[in-house]
Amino acid sequence: MLRSLIVAATVLLVGACAEPPPSFHATDITGADYGKTLALDDHNGTPRTLADFSGKVVTIFFGYTQCPDVCPTNLSTMSEVMRKLGPEADKVQVLFVTVDPERDTAELLAQYVPVFDKRFLGLVGDLDATAAVAKDFRVFYRKSGDTEGGNYTVDHSAGTYVFDPSGKLRLYVKHGETADNISEDIGRLLAGR
Repeated sequence: MLRSLIVAATVLLVGACAEPPPSFHATDITGADYGKTLALDDHNGTPRTLADFSGKVVTIFFGYTQCPDVCPTNLSTMSEVMRKLGPEADKVQVLFVTVDPERDTAELLAQYVPVFDKRFLGLVGDLDATAAVAKDFRVFYRKSGDTEGGNYTVDHSAGTYVFDPSGKLRLYVKHGETADNISEDIGRLLAGR
């Protein structure tokens, strides 16, 4: 009995001395079994995978260039995050994946995405590649409106996925999160938490 009490007390003491798990503003999805496949071309025509950004925190947002509010708001927020990170921003790669590859050509993405920050990359694939990546990331998207005439919008998921420098999916940032909170979370990931 005494031995059991000593073991229990030791476990409690060691647990109390251990560093607590990091606390993030975003939803911690460490260990998620999705978001592993990304094979698209960037807006310069270079084929890209997640491995290309090893050693950096990577954020991935799915949207489209003609989005009236959510997408430009997200990219503006990430631009502010990069400013807040200062020199550490060079250790971050922001990716914007189009869910409207029929209209969002590489050339259009090259004109749109870098306006927010020259380091940001737009990614595009054909319809099948886009569907495969969206499925792997559990992203919803669907055309709405005049799909025949090309005057449509695209309903889509509005969160951002964040990978740590080792390439592990760690966070899901809900749309509307502040630049301060996002930059704090990215700072924690850059610090190895």
